[in-house]
Amino acid sequence: MSESFPRLSARTRRFTLGVPRGFRISPDGGRVIFLRTQSGDDPVTCLWELDTETHVERLIVDPRTLHADEEDLPPEERARRERSRESAGGVVSYATDTAVTRACFALSGELYVVDLAGGQAHRLDTPGAVIDPRLSPDGRHVAYVTGGALRVQDVLSGADRALATPESGTVTYGLAEFIAAEEMDRMRGYWWAPSSDALLVERADEAPVNVWHIADPANPDRPATVQRYPAAGTANAVTELFVLGLDGSRVAVPYTEEYLTTAAWDSHALSIVTMTRDQKTMRLFTVDPATGASTLVREDTDPAWVDIVTGVPAHLDDGSLVWVASADGGHRLYIDDRPVTPPTLQVRAVLDVDHDSVLFSASGDPTEIQLWTWDGHSLLPVSTRSGVFSGRMSGGVGVLTEQSLAAEGVSTTVVKRDGTAVPIPSYAERPGLDMRVSLGRSGRRDLATAVVLPSWHEQGSRRLPVLMNPYGGPHAQRVLNQRGIFLESQWFAEQGFAVVVADGRGTPGRGTAFERSVLNDLATPALEDQVDALQGVAEQYPDDLDLTKVAIRGWSFGGYLAALAVLRRPDVFHAAVAGAPVTDWRLYDTCYTERYLGHPDQQPEVYEKSSLFADAGKLERPLLLVHGLADDNVVAAHTLRLSSALLAAGRRHSVLPLSGVTHMTPQEVVAENLLLLQLDFLKQALG
Repeated sequence: MSESFPRLSARTRRFTLGVPRGFRISPDGGRVIFLRTQSGDDPVTCLWELDTETHVERLIVDPRTLHADEEDLPPEERARRERSRESAGGVVSYATDTAVTRACFALSGELYVVDLAGGQAHRLDTPGAVIDPRLSPDGRHVAYVTGGALRVQDVLSGADRALATPESGTVTYGLAEFIAAEEMDRMRGYWWAPSSDALLVERADEAPVNVWHIADPANPDRPATVQRYPAAGTANAVTELFVLGLDGSRVAVPYTEEYLTTAAWDSHALSIVTMTRDQKTMRLFTVDPATGASTLVREDTDPAWVDIVTGVPAHLDDGSLVWVASADGGHRLYIDDRPVTPPTLQVRAVLDVDHDSVLFSASGDPTEIQLWTWDGHSLLPVSTRSGVFSGRMSGGVGVLTEQSLAAEGVSTTVVKRDGTAVPIPSYAERPGLDMRVSLGRSGRRDLATAVVLPSWHEQGSRRLPVLMNPYGGPHAQRVLNQRGIFLESQWFAEQGFAVVVADGRGTPGRGTAFERSVLNDLATPALEDQVDALQGVAEQYPDDLDLTKVAIRGWSFGGYLAALAVLRRPDVFHAAVAGAPVTDWRLYDTCYTERYLGHPDQQPEVYEKSSLFADAGKLERPLLLVHGLADDNVVAAHTLRLSSALLAAGRRHSVLPLSGVTHMTPQEVVAENLLLLQLDFLKQALG
């Protein structure tokens, strides 16, 4: 008997194990370093090297040979993995010197350095568990964080010293604070100088942040986890910057804005990017590392919010600034003050700068993410097929990853200077589903929509119950030209549903006006667009959708949208599964929430309009609330308070608490049975 899809999906971490990732190309383009597990169900990530001339792969580090206990992780590392949604183990991240001759990594809190040519990993003695080690550009030193202190060790001599030590238990040096990691995609808190003699270091003090307690009711003998959580309208961590020299010098780098979004230090400049708390102003400064004095390079403003784009600031060889900003309704690539992409091409991220060429991802069609280069004179497409692409570039050599509906899994190819393509194989398991996904547009707003039908269904032969399966929130998409994103939807379709996935207003890829339609209201546009998409699809498939049996399921914002749907539109939605839903935006974090809804003290009516509590008395459809009790992102209080409001209103509902489960639900048995329980609930609820 073959293994069920829910079991296989859980065991393979949603088919991500065995997929190559984390690429670093040597400056001469001769070698590609990357991460990959050794099979599609092996959770231990190894470090590999590909010789681009001989096409030979070499295993550099297998954590099993280092006798490290992968479960023995320091709390800070567990938090970092939760923020980065990392579900595998082993060498899940690494850093190299500029020449890519050495690499460093943390394994079970211990520090390792490996000479890539020989492949021998050496453990370095440290005074505590290691977080986020990074080699100096010249490879002579490795910096790391332990116990909130930033330390530096000489790789050869083993001499180890603290450059900054926390003044209290709420202070850390060199770590990204919660908001930066969760909402700004900044996972680091220090940056080496290109000269290898100093570092730019963040000091974060969480003392002003509210103390919350994440308890485990299933184990009352265990103390609750104490967490500093910056809920909307409350204080953030106080962040500061210092240039710390290896000679013991310490130079403050003052800035007045609430948020440090990112920093970069290359041969042209030490740059920092800051943002005001209302997120309507972003400033780029260059900093004199000797004095800490900063010079404003550019300021971007927007009446709604300014978007944070990964990969910038950067510089070409001649010192020209590489930047991304919104103009004329689109997200555009800038070289200095000149936009070099049209407003119809929505730039997603800058992936690499190789001398005078910029590799970036962008969308014309929102269901596609293509690769482009700017070579100083013109725009050139890198990817030529339909799909979702990402990549790296260095020394004239590129690494391209490709996903599409036409092919299974993730394809990775190294493209050499002469155009020769060298594949890096994926060991991922095959899902074993016969995919039947159709991408299109639906509704009055021409929304990007996917319709997923059972492989066995003959179109027009019968009407199927409908399952809406959205995320629906801003800055995230579910409708993309890639198979992996629809695997769970196809499995639900095989159980007898017509599954509809729609990206409404707020989602990226269609320009700033579409994204900013959710300003001051996270509820109404999101729900209207799901109804609009459903009606549009029903017109396109008049004999295949049974609109008397419509369910909706989702996780996180999708869970919020699912609960919202049955509360406010029971005439359309007949059952819902709401996983880890945000139910009251005052309980969610500052940066994300205030970006869209403003400050709750200044606009309380906006928060009321987007909250679910006032609608509790309206529930008349089956609702299943699912929440991990160890969730430190959308805390379980969201579900528990909504359940209390429903109970007070006398409204019947179901709650499934997941003991010890975080926002990611990585546990294999939980992930498997969660799908089965949702299916059972939906079938019973729809009769």
